[in-house]
Amino acid sequence: MDIFEKITSTKGDLGQYSEVGDGYFMFPKLEGEIAARMKFQGKEVLTWSLNNYLGLANNPQVRKADAEYTAQYGLGYPMGARMMSGQTSMHEKFEEMAAEFVDKESAYLLNYGYQGMVSIIDALVDRHDVIVYDSESHACIMDGLRLHFGKRFVYSHNDMESCEKQLQRATKLTEGTNGGILLITEGVFGMAGDLGKLDEIVELKKKYNFRILVDDAHGFGTMGATGAGTGEHLGVQDQIDLYFATFAKSMAGIGAFVAGDKDIITYLRFNLRSQIFAKSLPMAMTLGAIKRLEIIKTQPEHKEKLWIITEALQKGLKEAGLDLGNTQSPVTPVFMKVTLFQTTQLIYDLRENFGIFCSVVIYPVVPRDVVMLRLIPTSTHTLEDVEYTVNAFRELKWKVDNDAYPHEIADFSK
Repeated sequence: MDIFEKITSTKGDLGQYSEVGDGYFMFPKLEGEIAARMKFQGKEVLTWSLNNYLGLANNPQVRKADAEYTAQYGLGYPMGARMMSGQTSMHEKFEEMAAEFVDKESAYLLNYGYQGMVSIIDALVDRHDVIVYDSESHACIMDGLRLHFGKRFVYSHNDMESCEKQLQRATKLTEGTNGGILLITEGVFGMAGDLGKLDEIVELKKKYNFRILVDDAHGFGTMGATGAGTGEHLGVQDQIDLYFATFAKSMAGIGAFVAGDKDIITYLRFNLRSQIFAKSLPMAMTLGAIKRLEIIKTQPEHKEKLWIITEALQKGLKEAGLDLGNTQSPVTPVFMKVTLFQTTQLIYDLRENFGIFCSVVIYPVVPRDVVMLRLIPTSTHTLEDVEYTVNAFRELKWKVDNDAYPHEIADFSK
């Protein structure tokens, strides 16, 4: 069979919705300055879908620094991968700052988060090693697992009994094989907003010999007394072997870093294929990352404002009878029991009639006949934004409860 014929006939899990959803439900275009209010299809919408937790995307200090650094260096310098010709003292400066901030001995700056995590997993384990991981791990972790030639055992999401069972299996399998165990989880799970049980996982180190890698993309900058992440929040930062965070969330930028003991970070520097064979993070973005980290460290008011908005939003939605699952972070999921056809009506109603834009998550990420509307509060939102949104969602809930949305899919092409 011709490979192109095969893929165009099956379309894929999400591609099957392309004729109805493309441009509206999927690949929508938000336009204008990054802010709490933007334009969607020519209309202003209150936006709850931007990973701009601390409002740094349009922070005047950040924008000024980005403009100056780009004018000075362009986006080309340094040319080449870090190992060959892409190393600079500013890359090293960020690494020193990041390591100190997250209480680790050393850190390594990465050009991208997704590829960075895939490459970290690939570099850490060989065919004799076993990976134990949470069932709701992010796609970058899952893609890293696909490169692993050894065994991998999944445990039920945040279920410590299941986790220990898989550690027992892994321990038995590695006995006599010279293999090790790597446990991978997240600090903040980006869809449901609950926290990885890092404190309970590190307790298991007393019984089992394993190392832990934590992806804290949504926790860095938002969790903990200083914003150093979920490990700090749970009081176990010093027991996390490898700490990973991206710039795409609180930092509102591009890039990532991994931090841990110096000898392990040195090993990763010489073995991460996504860095050895790819261009170094441009100087303008590196200096921009330094500026962003300085702001996170010295201006706690941005995180404080984020949590004022988060707590007000989540309190209001819960009091309105909405199901937020078990979120313990700014990530605010709203679960509603509706069919896929009704979901299209609900989202259209929310965007066109209420002027609210948020992400929509459907099966297979959530069960069939359930839709998850994911709201991301930021420090740029206001309490007035929260009040308006809570009232809108109260009306949406009434419509869902009273089966007000039709069961036939709408045609938005007209």
